[in-house]
Amino acid sequence: MKSFASRCLVLIAAGWLLTACQQAPQVADMPTDELVSAFRQLDQSLAKGQLEAAEARLAALQQRADGDTRLEQYQRQLAEAYLQKGQQALQSGDLDSATTALSHARRLMPQAPALTTGLDGAIAQARDAELDAADRARSAAEQAAARAAEARQEQARQLRLAAERQAAAIQATELPNTPSEFAPPRARLIDPSAASSAVPLPMLDRQDNEGLRNLLDRVAEDVVAFRCAVRIEVRQAKDYQWVAALLNARVKRLDPAFSPRLTQVLKPGQVPQLVLSPTHRP
Repeated sequence: MKSFASRCLVLIAAGWLLTACQQAPQVADMPTDELVSAFRQLDQSLAKGQLEAAEARLAALQQRADGDTRLEQYQRQLAEAYLQKGQQALQSGDLDSATTALSHARRLMPQAPALTTGLDGAIAQARDAELDAADRARSAAEQAAARAAEARQEQARQLRLAAERQAAAIQATELPNTPSEFAPPRARLIDPSAASSAVPLPMLDRQDNEGLRNLLDRVAEDVVAFRCAVRIEVRQAKDYQWVAALLNARVKRLDPAFSPRLTQVLKPGQVPQLVLSPTHRP
């Protein structure tokens, strides 16, 4: 009887042992010493901030020790390290490095998208700010180039006018028996005998500044020669300021002591024009 009972106990114990072995988690066939060494190397790479090396070691462990519960912890730890690296890169203005770090973190934790949401939004805002700054810089450069071109055109125009005046002065000195100081002025655009003359400014509507300047060069000569009062009829107040500034500058070049009387009249429905009223008539 005792021998039979002993044999039964041995069989029962063997069955329990077999069941326990079948229920134990299956870990890939990897020697314990190598597994311990591999996790130690992974820890060292993380501690030194060698994230690419740590990621490679983690990938190797996932293949060789699949099912080890420590792998998920290291995977999350490495993803958080990449997120921290991305945040540091973002603060230093390196958007490319920040984006690369974010992609690593997403690859490590695809099942937890909320983990990367903060850095993702910060990078998107930084990209938008970078594009806005580039647009503003490009716009400022274009405006500066336009102003420089306009300044060059104005300088060339002034040089041309100076050359024309010099040529006219030389020609006047060469004419015999022509006392220029007694010669009556010659009108360019107005009828000096009339109470007033209108000079249309259609180029103001077309924003043709070159044409406007050329016209005002001749207007200024009539204003100085016949001491004209000028009524500036425009659609908007800003147009008056622009025309008045250009005309005053030209009058001062011809006669620094003369200040013409300028008045503003707003007529939104009318083509802009100047109305010149001479005070000195022939």
